[in-house]
Amino acid sequence: MALSFFLPTYPEPTIALSRLHLRPPMRNDWAQWVKIRSESKEFLIPWEPTWPSDALSKSAFRRRLSKYSEDWSNDRGYSFFIFRNEDKNLVGGITIANVRRGVAQMCSFGYWIGERFSRNGYMTEAVEGTAFFAFERLALHRIEAACLPINKASQGVLKKAGFSYEGLARKYLKINGEWQDHMVFSLIREELLN
Repeated sequence: MALSFFLPTYPEPTIALSRLHLRPPMRNDWAQWVKIRSESKEFLIPWEPTWPSDALSKSAFRRRLSKYSEDWSNDRGYSFFIFRNEDKNLVGGITIANVRRGVAQMCSFGYWIGERFSRNGYMTEAVEGTAFFAFERLALHRIEAACLPINKASQGVLKKAGFSYEGLARKYLKINGEWQDHMVFSLIREELLN
């Protein structure tokens, strides 16, 4: 996999991949973000927490950026927007969340993609690149990701990216207003880097 990390003009690293590049969200991303999220709303709603009434507002986006920045600063989470290299279009997002240090050295992944960009392998590439980042730059040992049992596309992404199915977590996350069971997948550092 072609992969590199570099430091742009802001302090957070960017992940450069063969077809994509990932970087932390910035204020001037709002227009692209609101466009892709609004046009993909019905596609995304079944897989996400309930959208608040102001989900696509500028103020909600600024609150989101503030939370991302706080998580980066405190080593709790690392959020990236995913851009296509060929035209710089925002295609989705991926988050390294719930970073746990100490004896755990692990995190959770969450991700989304705009409907018109789905089924092109972009998310698999982004998950693989972000896993390298988590293991190499953050020195984590384990990554977990969970998806609904009916979300075959997400299961496919995780399997293609090298994750192994571990089991079913009952009523694991509140998605679209309901506590729902999730399939839990994991990737261990040695599985990717050896």
